[in-house]
Amino acid sequence: MSIGLLRGTVALEPHDPQWDINAKQTIERLKLLLKDIAVDIQHIGNTAIREIQAKPIIDLVIGVSDFPELLERNPVLEEHGFLYRGQDHPDQHLYVCGDDRFITHHLHAVIYRAEAWNHYVNMRDYLNTHPDEAAEYSEVKQALAKRYANDRMTYTSMKADLIRQILAHADQWKMHT
Repeated sequence: MSIGLLRGTVALEPHDPQWDINAKQTIERLKLLLKDIAVDIQHIGNTAIREIQAKPIIDLVIGVSDFPELLERNPVLEEHGFLYRGQDHPDQHLYVCGDDRFITHHLHAVIYRAEAWNHYVNMRDYLNTHPDEAAEYSEVKQALAKRYANDRMTYTSMKADLIRQILAHADQWKMHT
């Protein structure tokens, strides 16, 4: 099983069931460290979508009621390898596992059931139940990964429109399920 990438690079791999196992183990560790601060923690992102290729970085979303209690736990999280990287988006705090060069996990802390939480969970669930759209998304990702293997920022920005489109479909689908 391969987990992790050099910072700033892009390499995709076929889905590996070990990613799910690693995610579950990491979630259990986080639940012990965060106790009742975490309302829910879920495996999200491309490693949680069975039929697509993904960067071998495990993404988790941590749903919290508010941020101050979580941020007070930063020293404990850091002691256990979960490094705080700041607020990467409004209303979202990022933690990583790894070091300055090699990243294995991204932890996205958001308000539970707020828009960011719903987007993460809905996109995962939608693509896992809509294989044609998952395949289309995977093809776009593969083409971009070949072109921007050493430029993750451009890779990410070039797929932003497709992600917005998938999120719109996922939100509509969720409203009807």
